[in-house]
Amino acid sequence: MSVATLSHITVRYGRRVALSDLDVEIPEGSVGLLGPNGAGKTTAIKALMGFVKPASGSAHVLGMDATRQAMHIRAQTGLMPEADCAFPMMTAVAMVAYAAELAGIPPAQALRRAHETLEYCGLGEARYRMVDGFSTGMKQRVKLAQALVHSPKLLFLDEPTNGLDPAGRDAMLRLIRDLSHDMGINVVLSTHLLPDVERTCDRVIVLRAGKLAAEGALSELKALGRAYVDVELRMPDDGFEAQVLRRGGAIVSHLGSHYRVRIPTDVEDAALFVFGCAEESGAQVRGLRPAARSLEDVFVEAIE
Repeated sequence: MSVATLSHITVRYGRRVALSDLDVEIPEGSVGLLGPNGAGKTTAIKALMGFVKPASGSAHVLGMDATRQAMHIRAQTGLMPEADCAFPMMTAVAMVAYAAELAGIPPAQALRRAHETLEYCGLGEARYRMVDGFSTGMKQRVKLAQALVHSPKLLFLDEPTNGLDPAGRDAMLRLIRDLSHDMGINVVLSTHLLPDVERTCDRVIVLRAGKLAAEGALSELKALGRAYVDVELRMPDDGFEAQVLRRGGAIVSHLGSHYRVRIPTDVEDAALFVFGCAEESGAQVRGLRPAARSLEDVFVEAIE
């Protein structure tokens, strides 16, 4: 089931086309929105939230039209923008409570939820400090808090780990994964950092020059199919390589005692093929698993 759709949508900024006839569904769960700078990731989020008017096509979120029902969409979604959105001369709790009130929550309840959300985001002890004086990591956390305070059904995160040190980035990614996998909030993570997506998302959408380049479950996109297996031997063995070639297979890559083997198309059982090659050569197999591409391989293939 999808939580948002972009239906043949085109968005222009003057003469520049940011999205070009983009047609894609965003499913429930955690979805990584990938693409190089300028691919249209932020524009896609803006179109879904009704911040930009498309030249053609339509956008729907949670069953609502982004052009005609933008305010209703914003009341049920949360946005953590890439740009700094801290209010000057406000404490963290005041800023987050104000964001809750903007979503229609009564003041007393908004303040209570601001305290709870800041605690969840790791800013409990800093809630009464001015946001202006926060570090980059703390500002990112307060941006997440204001996006969460009204309990949205769908959360858009635009480059949430920008400017964070390794410890801060790790903490932010753990929060994002907890939101999507444990708290049941649908998350769209827009980023150009592939490891962030691998740690937090189950599906990916790749944009290139405002168009759809690839989409699908992360596990499916990375899979190479049954024709490839990764083999680990006890030690490098030239005889094993020779047996693979003699039987019609191929060594795709080789690093130390690790081999990626292409199995012949007429072979039904890859394991029997590998162990047969090992037995003939005297090699010892320590590990055998289906081969998979990295997300970087998938990404590069899609954008090229």
